[in-house]
Amino acid sequence: MSQYRPRTALILGGIRSGKSEFAESLIDDAPIVRYVATGRDPGTVPETEPQDDDWAARIAAHRERRPEQWTTEEVGGTPADLITLIGTAKPDDTLLVDDIGNWIAALFNIDTAAAVAELADAVAASPARIVIVSPEVGLSVIPATPAGRLFADANGAANRALAAVCDGVALVIAGQVTWLKAERPAARRDTGTEVVATAIPATSAVAVEATSAGLYETGSDESPVQIGMRLPQPDATTAGEAINRVGRLAVPGVGLGTLAPIVTFLAGAQGTSRPEPLRQVRVVSVGATHDGAIATGDDEAAWAARVQAARSGSGVLAQLAASAGVETIALELVDAGRAAAIETSDAMTEDEVTAGLTRGWLIAQAAADRGDQLIVLAAGGPGVDAAAAATVAAITRGEIAGLLGRVYSGSGVIDDNAWMTRCLTIRDTLRRIKPRIADGPHMLAAVAGPAIAVAAGLLLGAADRRTPVLIDGPVGAAAAVVARDYAIEVRLWCLLADDGGHPAVISAADLLGLTPLVSMHTGLGEGGTALAILPLLQNALTLSTMDS
Repeated sequence: MSQYRPRTALILGGIRSGKSEFAESLIDDAPIVRYVATGRDPGTVPETEPQDDDWAARIAAHRERRPEQWTTEEVGGTPADLITLIGTAKPDDTLLVDDIGNWIAALFNIDTAAAVAELADAVAASPARIVIVSPEVGLSVIPATPAGRLFADANGAANRALAAVCDGVALVIAGQVTWLKAERPAARRDTGTEVVATAIPATSAVAVEATSAGLYETGSDESPVQIGMRLPQPDATTAGEAINRVGRLAVPGVGLGTLAPIVTFLAGAQGTSRPEPLRQVRVVSVGATHDGAIATGDDEAAWAARVQAARSGSGVLAQLAASAGVETIALELVDAGRAAAIETSDAMTEDEVTAGLTRGWLIAQAAADRGDQLIVLAAGGPGVDAAAAATVAAITRGEIAGLLGRVYSGSGVIDDNAWMTRCLTIRDTLRRIKPRIADGPHMLAAVAGPAIAVAAGLLLGAADRRTPVLIDGPVGAAAAVVARDYAIEVRLWCLLADDGGHPAVISAADLLGLTPLVSMHTGLGEGGTALAILPLLQNALTLSTMDS
């Protein structure tokens, strides 16, 4: 069983208990870690002051143990910097703070209670992955001095405050670990859905975020997403064994029927012939806005209201996520940015395409780091579905009139005039750029836009980490077609919820060789259908665990 790796963790332990080593093991899967040293750097102690050789040796041992790709940030001389550092950390940063005891000792005349409260608030609000080490002072001998008692009280208060906001709390004694708390934080709403607000920065900041996240060398302009990249494939052996198991299940009737492919797919993804029901799922809703005629008929204010509803824990996505039958399900809202009007220019620049792909890759990598077993890819926004149809039309050489879905007004009335405006705009654009039409990468800049770029990067990043993705709607389908031109293996990690009768989705599914899990022709949109069938997927997995 893989190690429990909460997004935020507090690791407690006594002297030489092994707490630091265990904390380091929780993030050994992160490419780059920002190690935050709270103790005073021995090299900064003036020669006129007493030198502590034992402390210098301990620091040297810690430094020797750290991987070369980790970076170290010293806050021992300025303890207030710890709060600032955590408060400004990015979603894809990984921080290891070692330790709170030294931080408390360095506060001196600072209001300790206020500083502890600020630190806890910063950890609770931070989107970064954070592991904090702190001494468990309650089990050790407390010096019988006012300063000793003051330190113990402050450190104990800090431990309580941090434990309240961290996802996981572990106690290490003699190298043995006991998880005192191993669940999602209190930010979970009454619906059971953890809603992560739009914390990932807009497209223009992605390159900086990707560099600091360390998925490729710091300072490099090279994206982790490259044409012709090689990705892993699901385990064909366990998938085959699962087929045999499903055929022998002790259930009445003819068995799982069309649900059987769900079981075999996840058997290959999980690497076991007896795939278990999903315990941790992440719904990534990618939103964007297209300027120009391609968004004719879409109400930008209505889209903003739906995003706000999801952010507050209500709305279709949040409500369906709450009833999906999954132990832990998180809804992450991603604002991918804005696309230019395609009738006058490309939707994106080449740099924005690279940034969007990288951003999606990072989102998927972070989900895998959290232990998410399935990503549900949702998407929406003014003009986004039309851009997806344009992308599929360009890549498949299909007629846009046959691939563009109907346009519905806010009251549900079909708007044929808006459809014709979109159709003519896309047709003329595809004719204009015909000499440049070649593949998915070219189409990302020309017509696809930021939502599809982020979604394609997410599909590639998820496949890289052997994490299946349940796609729903034209954006997910178009993103899969685009991603296929970067790595053919990506389609092997995609599940299609339902084509919904959408012509662009049907065309993309045919090109990718994907069969919809259901054929309900629901019109929930923006990932709603995928979440609606998630309980069905869970039930199929539950039945598959029965003895033959």
